[in-house]
Amino acid sequence: MKCALLLLLVVGAGCGDNDTCTLEGPMCKQLSYYGLFDDIATQQPAAGVTPYDLETPLFSDYTTKHRFLVLPPGTTATWSDRDALDLPVGTVLVKTFGYLADRRDPRSHETKIETRLLIHGSAGWHGAAYTYPDDGGGGGDATLAAAGATVPSTWIHDDGMPRTNAYIVPNENQCKNCHAEHDDVLTPLGPKARHLNLGAQLQGLVDHGQLAGAPPPAQWPKDPDALDPTTGSLDQRARAFLDINCGHCHNPTGAARTSGLYLDAFETDPAKFGTCKPPVATGRGSGGLAFDIVPGKPDESIVIYRISSTEPSIKMPELGRNLVYDEGVQLLRDWISVMPGSCT
Repeated sequence: MKCALLLLLVVGAGCGDNDTCTLEGPMCKQLSYYGLFDDIATQQPAAGVTPYDLETPLFSDYTTKHRFLVLPPGTTATWSDRDALDLPVGTVLVKTFGYLADRRDPRSHETKIETRLLIHGSAGWHGAAYTYPDDGGGGGDATLAAAGATVPSTWIHDDGMPRTNAYIVPNENQCKNCHAEHDDVLTPLGPKARHLNLGAQLQGLVDHGQLAGAPPPAQWPKDPDALDPTTGSLDQRARAFLDINCGHCHNPTGAARTSGLYLDAFETDPAKFGTCKPPVATGRGSGGLAFDIVPGKPDESIVIYRISSTEPSIKMPELGRNLVYDEGVQLLRDWISVMPGSCT
């Protein structure tokens, strides 16, 4: 592990400009001061920085994502069947967002936009975003963007057509808007056993002493890849999509708990995950429709209306996207279309 990050985790590290970074803040002004990468341009992690991925990632306007986990020396994460892994004080979660020049070619040039850090201090988790220069981090460092930013972005989409987006980098105060999954306390969202259970990834964490308390592998929960029909049934894949994209707010302790609409993976009552459920105080968000989900009728379902919109007062999720996730919308349309029953 590079010196700067090791010192940060233990006693605080010099950030330059006579500042000192600690687990409690302030955040370093430049990403490089943390020593997370041997090469920022290629996202080559430093020793002690572990890459990881999710089976179904949260949709973020078709960006690529590179995720990394840093545990303090001599510590381990602790297993949870349901929530994010219990990560010790001193943990740093790293996520870099970017756009491929051509999404049809994963080897095409990638323009990096931002790297977000989520740091576990003694008083809880806090985060910040670092934005890259106009060259997309091709050789430059990333700079703290405490106030957020808007980054014009272009790429060639899956259909060969050019796309554009005014990508939104969140400000420091907006982290909690998504990450307050339980009673307004900021916590990680992605590193949950069911999302991490792909390939040998979870087993690797166990084998390398980075994860303690895991049950036998046969008992590990697993969400399918929402867009890969070979990984699960249509129902399983639709629920996995809703879990990662909506469940952090729509659960009994989340920010949208007053809606009574629970979209996390553990809700088994169809009425609570929207079937024939009338909306609660959605205003224009209902589109004049009567129920969140109408079996067999996606066009009469509020869920489809909201995930198909880009209007701020209508769209869901309300943060983290400007664009419509066409593939996700089609998945949920297919799911609702084959649901049995009716709301009459």
